[in-house]
Order: sequence, then C-alpha cells, then structure tokens
Amino acid sequence: MPRVQEAREALGRQLRELRRNAGLTGTALAKLLGWPQSKVSKIENGRQTPTEADIRTWAVATGGEDAATPLLARLETLESMYAEWRRRLGGGTAVRQRASIALEAGATRIRAFETTVIPGLLQTPDYARYRLSQSVKRHGVVDDVDEGVRVRMQRQEVLYRPGKRFHFVMTEAALRYRLCPVEVMFGQLDRLIALCAMSTIRVGIVGFGAELPDSPKHGFWIFDDQMVLVETIGAELTLKEPREIGLYAQVFDRLASVADYGSEARRLLTRVIDELPGTG
Repeated sequence: MPRVQEAREALGRQLRELRRNAGLTGTALAKLLGWPQSKVSKIENGRQTPTEADIRTWAVATGGEDAATPLLARLETLESMYAEWRRRLGGGTAVRQRASIALEAGATRIRAFETTVIPGLLQTPDYARYRLSQSVKRHGVVDDVDEGVRVRMQRQEVLYRPGKRFHFVMTEAALRYRLCPVEVMFGQLDRLIALCAMSTIRVGIVGFGAELPDSPKHGFWIFDDQMVLVETIGAELTLKEPREIGLYAQVFDRLASVADYGSEARRLLTRVIDELPGTG
C-alpha cells in the first residue's frame, strides 16, 4: 500500500513543519499536549495516523489553527484510501454490504478478479454465510451474519439491470480451496455453471494449466476506470490515482486473456465438481 504510506508521510511532514515554525522541539510539543514523545515522532514520520482530535490540538498548540482545515482534508483522503476492516465492519456486515450496493449501483462497468474466493456478486447464500462468518470471527465485530447474507443477496439484483457490464475472472484455486463444507461448495460451483451461460455477464476462470502473463498477487475490483478496491487481511484500500487504476486494468486484461469462458469454463467447473469428495 505505497500510496497510503506516502499520504501518511506527507501529512506527518506538514505537521512537523507546523511544530518547527512554532519553534518547538518534539519533546516540548509532546509535553504541551500531554503525549508521550514517541507519539509525536511516529506521527511526523508517518508511522502512526493522527486522529481528527490529534490534528486540531496540534494546530492549536503550534499556533497553526488556519492550517487545521487543509490538514483535516488530507486526513479524510487518507482514511478513504485505507479503511481498517474492524472499523469498516463496526456496524455489522450488512452495513458494509449496503455500501457495496450503492457503489455497484453507481457504476456502469465493473471488473473483478479473485484469487481465492468466489466474487460476492456470484455467491450462493450458503457460501456467503461462511465468508461473512469468517469476517466476523477474524475481526471480532458484531455478529449480524443473517442480515449480512440477506443484503449480499440483495446486492446481486444489480446483475440483471440493463446497461450494466460485468466481467468476473477468478483462478481455479478459488474453486478448489476448502473454505466451506463440500455440500456448500457443490451448490456454489453449480451456480457458477449457470452463470457462465448468461449473456449479460462474463465469467472467466484461469485454470491451473494456463500460462500466466502476469502474477495474480491478490484480488481487486475496478469500477468504471474511476476507482479500484483492494481487500487485504486488515483493511480495504481505495485507489483513485489514474496511474494506479490503469495498472490494475492492464493486469486484469492480461489475466482475463488466458481465462476460460462459456463452454470451456463450464467443463472446468464440472471437472472440479466431479473431483469433490463424495461426488465421484
């Protein structure tokens, strides 16, 4: 997440400049604010993101009240780029799903690449339940999985709206990882077979035998060439810089070019189903 770190460091440099212009050492400022000196150092060097309250009190202590507004705008931009899952899911999984509904409703073209899981817009209720339950357990947030599943299924209505274009690409690993019981995976794969036959969306699968033109380091979603979302274990990154968006679009196109579609994708899915334990 280089862009996030760059933004954090830039904010820290501006705060350091305020301190120096006020003729204060880091130790003196920390004493004024009642903070440990290490906190001032971490903020100035981009190792800790200040809160809104931190910036306001810093600005007052250094006589830089006029600088508070642009600094807070920088903080807002930083927070929009990097949102910790614990904070994002603080109101429950359904809140996050509703945010996705708004985002997907406003986009005309959506491209999604996943390496280990089935994309949320293509999930069955049972598969979604295991994915959302895992998030609740991992981040220790409120357990509203039933409502989260309901809203995730509501999200999928966007697939059938006219004027929308969807292109999903996933690796064969996403079909084979045991992230749920076999019977749940069977139902999920069966749904993907049906989705591969739809004319309104494209579903591609990069098989293990494909020669990859690029390394699929992680999953990502591209919205109208305006924004990229990347999910990490700890946070969700929002990228809006044109150069970064172009890079992700380029990687997506390369991986999509070696994916199987239509009847070939259905054959691959059928083979994976046949190899599930208890289905042979």
